[in-house]
Amino acid sequence: MRKSVLICDDSSIARKQLAKTLPADWDIDVDYAQDGQEALDIIAKKKIDILFLDLNMPVKDGYQTLEELRGRGDMPHVLVVSGDVQPQAVQRVKDLGAIAFHKKPIQVDALRESLQSLGLMELGVHSVASARASVVDDFSFSECLQEVSNVAMGKAASVLADMLNVFVKLPVPTVNILEVSELQMALGYGSQDSRFSAISQGFVGAGVAFEALLIFNDTSFPDIAKLLNSSGEVDRDREVELLMEVSSVLVGPFMDALGKQMNIDFSFGHPALLGQNVKMANLIDVKRSTWKRTLTVEIVYEIENHNVSCDLLLLFTENSIPVLENLLSYLVED
Repeated sequence: MRKSVLICDDSSIARKQLAKTLPADWDIDVDYAQDGQEALDIIAKKKIDILFLDLNMPVKDGYQTLEELRGRGDMPHVLVVSGDVQPQAVQRVKDLGAIAFHKKPIQVDALRESLQSLGLMELGVHSVASARASVVDDFSFSECLQEVSNVAMGKAASVLADMLNVFVKLPVPTVNILEVSELQMALGYGSQDSRFSAISQGFVGAGVAFEALLIFNDTSFPDIAKLLNSSGEVDRDREVELLMEVSSVLVGPFMDALGKQMNIDFSFGHPALLGQNVKMANLIDVKRSTWKRTLTVEIVYEIENHNVSCDLLLLFTENSIPVLENLLSYLVED
């Protein structure tokens, strides 16, 4: 019997990748949604048998979507496909009614095996997967970079979550090309009296050069110290140690996952203290002559039930942009 499938993901790249992975011999009709609310609207209008659901989306995320679907008589079979691979994320979606969890990007054989084991596709049928119709093929460079950053973000969050035994709340990464003055405005969150500390580390490989900045609001340090079981007073020296510890956990796995997706083995310099207990404008001024204009990827990590929030910024040189465009073009190739 023909089944109705809905792919819900805010990334058009991810929607296309998943559509291409669906077995070509699977008798289905496919619809697409850009966020959880759009998926719920579609489900309210027509019967959907199977929902492939991302977690980190604007408007209504995957968790909120599952909560609204939970207990409904017409709830479709939900398979979560996400870059957020934290063990708590996997458990949460299953508690909310998802029947399977797959990390991005899902592989053809793994998806087929999952569908067959769940009874959603007949056993013994096999053919090569092919792209489905009606997937928009006009993708921007920003969308491509956002999607690979999303997958890398999830990997880094999982390592941090395991180390601290917490759940890390993940946003949708933002990608912009900014002048230094615009960057200062983009990072001007909090009151004017807020103080920040930051670690900077340079990366280069295959013609791509960028700087990774991890920026903490200084109000985060007491909770970071508790989570790391740090005893004694958190003085300035200990703050730097805490910054370095968290930086190594977040930045290292992120860069490893980013490099693997783009087939780059990044070389990197030693992390350095960019600023401590200073205003955001002072952090920007330190590198003003270097940055000028930059391709920026911003990810805000928050730890649930703790006063810990930090920005991970990737600041790419202008010369890196055409190289990145070429490296990421494989994401939209048929």
